[in-house]
Amino acid sequence: MTDLSATPLPAPVPLDARDGLYLRRAIALADIARARGNRPFGALAALPDGTVLDEAWNANHETGDCTAHAETSLIRKLSPRFTREELARATLYSSGEPCVMCAGAIFWSNIGRVVYGIDAVRLRVFRGERADQVDAELSCRDVFAASPNPIECIGPALVEEASASHVGAWKV
Repeated sequence: MTDLSATPLPAPVPLDARDGLYLRRAIALADIARARGNRPFGALAALPDGTVLDEAWNANHETGDCTAHAETSLIRKLSPRFTREELARATLYSSGEPCVMCAGAIFWSNIGRVVYGIDAVRLRVFRGERADQVDAELSCRDVFAASPNPIECIGPALVEEASASHVGAWKV
């Protein structure tokens, strides 16, 4: 397992009841992904009035599509049905910190707010040092900071709950 003792872990942030509800649903979607043989990640999008636009989970294993991450799959479902203006008002809830690819998809979709569970630093502990499980070590915040439109980013949050989906999931 990767030793992160020299790496500072991001401090978890508190959430209000609504954000907690939707993030817990994203974590439940991660558990569905895992039960289906995929990596444990889930995501959903909701509007400020509480309307859930859609949800998705990681489907890499079952589809054979290396880009079938939860967030990217969700955006593929949303983009044909909602305008960029509608998506700008949405919050994307993700069980884990969006990777570089997913952060780019969030940018292109115009989604204006992201709330995530376990952060990429803690995920690296679960992934270990296997070459087939490495990621680009760039925070979603770095991608969002390059956006000309503001993307609010909240996380990590509910870290213990979000971490539970990953226990034992990253082994051979």
